[in-house]
Amino acid sequence: MTLEESIRRRRSLYPKQMSGEKVPIEVLEKMLEMANWAPTHLNTEPWRFKVFAEEDKDRLLDHCKNSYVVQTPAALFNHTKIEKLEERKKQVSHIIVICMQRNNLIPEFEEIAATAMAVQNMWLYLTKTLKYGGYWSTPAYALDSDFAAFLHLSESERCLGLFYVGTRSLESIESKGQRGEWAKKVSFYPNKQSKN
Repeated sequence: MTLEESIRRRRSLYPKQMSGEKVPIEVLEKMLEMANWAPTHLNTEPWRFKVFAEEDKDRLLDHCKNSYVVQTPAALFNHTKIEKLEERKKQVSHIIVICMQRNNLIPEFEEIAATAMAVQNMWLYLTKTLKYGGYWSTPAYALDSDFAAFLHLSESERCLGLFYVGTRSLESIESKGQRGEWAKKVSFYPNKQSKN
């Protein structure tokens, strides 16, 4: 698969589309190695990943359920979300907590952008395998101080969400990508249409 094909075929693989089959450690290590080649201003390399598997993955999901219960107002509470988090114990192979290590040498948005590009590298690698996939989830509770304390993050670290990794189930259907026309989102200066 070419790079262009990988970019066009990259999709979220949701936990409900995962079979529960374990992703080999070699795949995870290669995926994380590819993440490490993301662009980084001043070589700060801000991405930090915490990989949870087996009982530790289940413990993390239990903490997610508890956080949701504690932090969600009664009027907004949805019991289905608790059930889905429990189901992920059987669907998902690994959960990678996406963290960013803040370095005061450059603006924070550059550190966040670099971390996001590292995640994109992981996603593109998984796409190329045709068998494995991932989903970046950003629930509010994962971004707060209680979750940071659970993860033992330092003051300079920040959680940016959870990346669920799993094996594509045989029943899952690859969705067709849809994007608006790229040219409608781009301006050229000088306007290439006005040149004689």
